Amino acid sequence: MTALERAERLQVMLNEDEMQALDDFRFENRMPSRAAAVRELLRRGLSSGGFLKAAAGAKSQDFGVIGSAVYTESSND
Repeated sequence: MTALERAERLQVMLNEDEMQALDDFRFENRMPSRAAAVRELLRRGLSSGGFLKAAAGAKSQDFGVIGSAVYTESSND
């Protein structure tokens, strides 16, 4: 498999506001597709120095692209 082949699929459901935010990011950054924009956002998020961890008992519906989610402070031990 070459580096450009992608064998895994990830389905993400977004509401209208989240999709608009994704499309705004995509067009402002001249990304060729929504998938490319999502990969770039994931790359940026994963490469950032700090991050927040989900609180115990948090459910998938608690996490959104826009608005608040349930997080706890994490230490970068």
